Amino acid sequence: MKSMTSVLLIGALSLSTAPAMAADQTPAYTPLRPVSECLRPDRINEWYVVDAQTVIARTGPDHYQVKLQAQCPQLGIGQSLRFRANRSNMAVGMGALCGEAGETVSSRDQPPCGVQSITKIDKAQFEQLSARATRHGMQP
Repeated sequence: MKSMTSVLLIGALSLSTAPAMAADQTPAYTPLRPVSECLRPDRINEWYVVDAQTVIARTGPDHYQVKLQAQCPQLGIGQSLRFRANRSNMAVGMGALCGEAGETVSSRDQPPCGVQSITKIDKAQFEQLSARATRHGMQP
């Protein structure tokens, strides 16, 4: 019973400090939901490296912007780009990238770069960003 009281007390304390923390910190990212809206690497038709921290991809009629956590200047060299889901999404068999911790983008000459966020964009935004791209490729 004593351990249950401790658990309840800790839970109450964390709830009381949550609003104060939320005011000071904004979340690093907000994953796409539902998961069916996430980027599926096996469905990518084309991709573009816009700059060292931005990649865009098209999967049929859907368009995505992928922001990376750091500068990744070697992405896309050799027309190679690999999108890797985190372990939990790989375990459920989808392999989708939603903008969650553990997701990466890499290429032959660039070690894995952590994904900061993934957002859906419209066709016009995709075309505007692709016009500025430094590298591009098609997935097999």
